[in-house]
Order: sequence, then C-alpha cells, then structure tokens
Amino acid sequence: MLEPGLPGVQPARGDPRDTPLPSRPFESRSKREPDVKKLSADDLAFLNRFGFDEALFASWREAVRTKRLSVANNRVHDRLLAPHADQIRDLPRRDDEDRTELDRLGEDAIRRGELGIVILNGGMATRFGGVVKGVVEVFGGHSFLELKIRDALDAARKLGGRIPIYLMNSFATDEATRAHLDEHAQFGIPAGDLECFTQFISVRMTPDGDIFEDAEGKVSPHGPGHGDFAPALRASGVLERFRARGGKYLLLANVDNLGARVHPGILGLHIRSRAEVTVEVAPKWPGDVGGSPYLFRGKLQLVEQIRYPADFDPDIVDVFNTNTFHFSADAIDRDFELGWYFVEKKVDGKKAVQVERLVGEMTRFLRSTFVRVKRTGPTSRFFPIKVPEDLKSGRDEIRAMYADLFGEA
Repeated sequence: MLEPGLPGVQPARGDPRDTPLPSRPFESRSKREPDVKKLSADDLAFLNRFGFDEALFASWREAVRTKRLSVANNRVHDRLLAPHADQIRDLPRRDDEDRTELDRLGEDAIRRGELGIVILNGGMATRFGGVVKGVVEVFGGHSFLELKIRDALDAARKLGGRIPIYLMNSFATDEATRAHLDEHAQFGIPAGDLECFTQFISVRMTPDGDIFEDAEGKVSPHGPGHGDFAPALRASGVLERFRARGGKYLLLANVDNLGARVHPGILGLHIRSRAEVTVEVAPKWPGDVGGSPYLFRGKLQLVEQIRYPADFDPDIVDVFNTNTFHFSADAIDRDFELGWYFVEKKVDGKKAVQVERLVGEMTRFLRSTFVRVKRTGPTSRFFPIKVPEDLKSGRDEIRAMYADLFGEA
C-alpha cells in the first residue's frame, strides 16, 4: 500500500477547513539559524487558515528526501494506448436534429436551475507577471472574471433560469478577487448566486526535502493543484448548498480559458450520455503542452504529461485536455484518492519542488464521456491566455467571441 504523500493517496478525510482572508505575510527567516527547517507558529497560523495538513507535508518532505516522491515516480508503468475512434465524440452540427435535441436538454436543465459554474481562479499566474489574472482587463475595461460572469448571466436571462457561480480562489487570489467583485457590485449577480471558496495550501521544498526559502528568506506557499476542486468544494459547504437548491451539473473551467462558455448542447450531451463527467478535448497542435485521454489499465481516462513514461510518444492521440468539464454533482460528493505528484519549479532563480494533484485524474474513477471541441473561430471553446503576449495578439478574436454580450466596440 502506498504511503501518505505518494501518488494514489490523499490527506485525512473529513477535516473542517476554514478559509478566511490572509491577515499577514509569512515571517522572514533571514535571521534564523540555517539548520532550522521548521515552520514557525506564525507560518502555521497563516497556513492553517487554508486547510494546511502539517502531517501530510511532513510525509512529503521525507518522501522527497528519500526520492520516493520524484519525477520518475510520477510516471505510469503500464502501457498507454490510443482511444478507439468512437470513444471521442463530436458535437452534431447546429442544423442537425440530434443537436436540436441536445440543446433542448441543456436549455431545460438551465431553466430548472440545475447548472452551476465553478471557475478555477487560484493560479498564481507566474507567466503573467504574478498578478491575479482574473481581475486583469481583457478588452474595453472588462476583466477575465467579468467575461465569465456576464456570459453566465446572459445565458440564464435568455432561458429564464439562474446559474450560480462559484470561484475557487487561493490564498494568493482571494483578497484581490473579492475586492474586484465588490468594486463592480458583483457584476449584477443575483443575491445568493455567487460564492467564493478557497483551495488548500502547501509549502514548497528544496530538491532534498528541506523547506524552500525565497530570496527574502521566507517560506514559499503554493496551491496544490486543481485537483483540490472536489475536496475544497465539499469542505467549504458549497457543493452541499448547490445540491440543496436543486443543482445537478457543474461546468468547471479555468478563468483564463475564454472559450469555455455556457453551452446547452454540451450540457445536453452530458445529461443524455448519463456520464458522471464530460471532458472537452481539442485538436492537438505542435507545441501543445498537457495531458490527453488514453486507455490505461482498461479504462479511457485523462493522463497528464507529467505522468508520461520516458520516451513515450504522446502523438498517438491527436487531441488533448482543455481542462473544461461538466460534472454531475451527486457523483463528486465523495472522496477520491487522487495521486500526489512531484512538480519542479524555478522560484527566485532557484529550483523548488511542490506537490500537486490533478482534477483530470477524476476520470479514473467516474463514468466519462469525451467530446471534441473547436479551438478556432468565434465559437472556439479553447482560447487560453497564459502569457501577456497571448492577450495582446488575441484581443481582436476575443472581442469577436464576446460580441454577443458587448458588441464589436
């Protein structure tokens, strides 16, 4: 059996997690003895606000030190096979009768208030200058978050329903996100239809398992990956409240994927297929980085790039994961033993290690449908903005994509 902290094991279950805003920075360690490698009481007070698991972190330190948690141990050891041709679906064309039926199923669900949206808004946006990306202007004074929110409000208005929005923030984004929402009067979201919750938190390590210290001698916190989605949603009470109001389906997407909008047809496909999760995959282009669906141990599931075997050819599959999903809410109201994976980063010019879990690995446990989506044109569902140059070069396309909400100006 794997030990805590290694792939396939999750933290202790059922712990209550409070997520207030941070009240102070981490304590500087610059004046401490260099051989002291413990978190201070002040550090722990901050970390515990976001559900820090000290025992789990201690096990990770030991696993990194002994190389039981490493790049090599991320890798799968069984064969990864390409899916069969009929295992990746295509959405029918708009003029197809089948598409009309899928749209109707999705629209009816929205009218009944069964769809909610979870926006992954916790990333530290290191490639975007370390800003809180969700509050950054995209065009015409409209931020990433505003575009997402306006899209949901418009879909709900057209269909006479309500779509609650849930923002999964992190210790790094929560305060700025809440301030942005307050500044804009929540963008007109009806009372009770917007909630923020935070993912959990951990601390970076050195490659030999010590506590990593940044250029100022402080510990370096991080969010442990978008695999926090279901556990944090449950621990915060958000999932329970969503289900209590009649919610059945959750659209999950990154804040910086401006193509991932409310889509009745894909929601309808999810409903009709009786899937527990529907995964959107896009045609793979040269240079794309990310996981894909593979047959692994007899089941089609997402396998991320950090898990590929050495010398593996990922191009045996011509699509990749967009990190956009429709989940059935009842199917994720339980524990999932997601793996924890070793990730190397450069922080202040030094090599650092952090441990993360992956939301796509939920496909290992759930009945899954995979649907191919467009990544070009005004109906693209995959338009990620990862660096400022993406925003600069893609602004005209984004404006065209959202012309239905804001016009061409």
